[in-house]
Amino acid sequence: MANVTYSRVCKNFGSVKVIDELSLEIKDDTFVVLLGASGCGKTTLLRMTAGLETITNGEISINGVRMNEVHPRDRNIAMVFQNYALYPTMSVFENIAFSLEIKKLGREEIKKRVEETAAILNLTDYLHRQPKELSGGQRQRAAMGRAMVRDADVFLFDEPLSNLDAKLRAHMRVEIRQLHDRLKATTIYVTHDQVEAMTMADQIVLMRNGIIEQTASPDELYNRPASKFAADFVGTPSMNFLEGSIESHNGAPCFSNKGLQLPLPPDCPAKAGQAVICGLRPTDLHPDENGPIKGVLRFREKTGAETNLHFSSMDNHLIATTSRDQEIGIGANIAFSIDARRIHLFDKNSERRI
Repeated sequence: MANVTYSRVCKNFGSVKVIDELSLEIKDDTFVVLLGASGCGKTTLLRMTAGLETITNGEISINGVRMNEVHPRDRNIAMVFQNYALYPTMSVFENIAFSLEIKKLGREEIKKRVEETAAILNLTDYLHRQPKELSGGQRQRAAMGRAMVRDADVFLFDEPLSNLDAKLRAHMRVEIRQLHDRLKATTIYVTHDQVEAMTMADQIVLMRNGIIEQTASPDELYNRPASKFAADFVGTPSMNFLEGSIESHNGAPCFSNKGLQLPLPPDCPAKAGQAVICGLRPTDLHPDENGPIKGVLRFREKTGAETNLHFSSMDNHLIATTSRDQEIGIGANIAFSIDARRIHLFDKNSERRI
């Protein structure tokens, strides 16, 4: 399909800088998710890729061809919008076929392409219906069909699942990822939902205030976040953070915080005396009556498969995720241990990973 390259791309709206010298390379046949909170610039970057927003500075190229001045219709890009953007007076067949009719393809070719696309998306029985007669998931599949039928080089998705209920979102995540695997298309997908990013992406581009915070696979982003921001953004519940310093205990490095001492791996790169932020994922805390992390249970949050234990520990509010059958009374003393190699350390000043 296509490689997409961003070279020092900037976007300003008047005096407001939305994208700041962003550089990124997306390889052919890759499913890339632009992840971040509202206002981080991810949708603006997607719209610039499609040609719906002008570029203030820098360059966007597809397969080595500069796209800055290329009209959106000539970029061979297909985009699926958040609000479906279906023509309400047209049937599903007509909506999917519209771009092919604009290209003046023959009637039989159009019919063939639409029917093939509808079969992939399980829309064959709905081709005669109008959008108002479809469910939210069917409308989203129709919007995807309109993009698929174009045989585009790059597929762009702008938060396509945000209007759907939780069960349908989970179903559509699978459908979109399977669609990508079937078409082998370069896909750029925008979302603020970390679950969508973690379950669908080959590569996640985490954005913050118009810049890239980290580019990594889902596993790397979760296991080795490059900054405190990345560690806090990815993972449910969010990572626990403790401020402290590095000390030497019997010649071995450890993290120290108000009497709490957590042994660190011997090859820990942090230096003795260094001020750090220690990150502990709730899922990495294991109940252990002899564990060094002690506290008092304040709240028990049952999520179905698991239970999140909220506890206070030396003026810190921490969360530990345990099995659903943990029955501990509120106010009880609890203790946890953690594998030293599951501890994340960030420099206190820069908040970057050590």
